[in-house]
Amino acid sequence: MNRADSKLTSHRMTKAFAPATERNKQPILDVLRRTLPCDGLVLEIASGTGQHASFFSGRLSGIRWQPSDASQEALESIEARVREARRDNLLPPLELDVRATPWPLVDADAIVCINMIHIAPWEATVALFEGASKILEEAQPLITYGPYRLHGTHTSQSNAAFDQSLRARNPEWGVRDVDDLQELGEETGFELAERVAMPANNMTLIWTRRARRPNYDG
Repeated sequence: MNRADSKLTSHRMTKAFAPATERNKQPILDVLRRTLPCDGLVLEIASGTGQHASFFSGRLSGIRWQPSDASQEALESIEARVREARRDNLLPPLELDVRATPWPLVDADAIVCINMIHIAPWEATVALFEGASKILEEAQPLITYGPYRLHGTHTSQSNAAFDQSLRARNPEWGVRDVDDLQELGEETGFELAERVAMPANNMTLIWTRRARRPNYDG
């Protein structure tokens, strides 16, 4: 998998552009169409350039799309795309770091997180699931996308090389294993409902919120 062209390039000052996002937006949309609710509020975690938020909100008209990011640069790019789209269902971005609690949103009908888990410390993934468990209700989805290992093994040589390059850049980053995510999901109230193979050796994982246990305060 060639990740070199996924680097952001400046575009009209604050608006950023990622070629990889352009390539994956339609396959991801195809999954979202059948897994997201028909209406309601969808929180996107780590919206990055804002390309996905703009594209998805324009094609899922019944949904209010709430982008967010922890990076000021990303927030500026998202805001530029929100202004450009002038779309009622594309909301201004929220500054949201999954590790900072409480999140600036108390509920949502679904959460989408694309290409964050491998480019963040493991603690951010834990915080993602813990935070999602607090604002999602029973059967509502948490949808994550990116490269993953299966049962300790990379799904392709290119993913193995990508994982090595990530860890060289930051030892806390890396391609995560679905088994580890399932264990985390079990601890935080999520069940892996579906694993969807995607282009470029990626996957979309569909997690659903289980009913809250009486002794669980998440």
